[in-house]
Amino acid sequence: MTKFNEQLKAFNTMYGLPAPEVPVIDHAVFPDRLDLIDRLAKFKLILLEELDEVHALQVSINRGASEIEILTELADWLGDLQVYCASEMAKFGLDNAAVLSIIMESNMSKLGPDGKPIYDERGKVMKGPGYYKPEPAIKSYIEQTRKQ
Repeated sequence: MTKFNEQLKAFNTMYGLPAPEVPVIDHAVFPDRLDLIDRLAKFKLILLEELDEVHALQVSINRGASEIEILTELADWLGDLQVYCASEMAKFGLDNAAVLSIIMESNMSKLGPDGKPIYDERGKVMKGPGYYKPEPAIKSYIEQTRKQ
């Protein structure tokens, strides 16, 4: 387990949040599907609120903040987004590093037929013909982890 994952578990435990050892939906926390749906809706609102903090960064850039100040604010903003997501994963016993690694392997398969990246007008990397979804590997990771 990485130090970051250990810190996530400690954080969740300290604040009375779930931190199961294996991937699971804790039915004591989420007695039925509506409770889980409600949690996901609330988490979405938290993320939207965090995403909106980009405005403070934009203001700093506009007012002439130094490169170091901009990078510091950027790192804090992006880091907070990742910590929120990773803490949510920990609530379900999902190993952040393992899941992200699987997703990155899938992302590496997005190249176009010429072996070059495909971008949309915003600069987002698009899926090429060799792309494969990460879900089967994520499902396998969850099944294997739960067997241990």
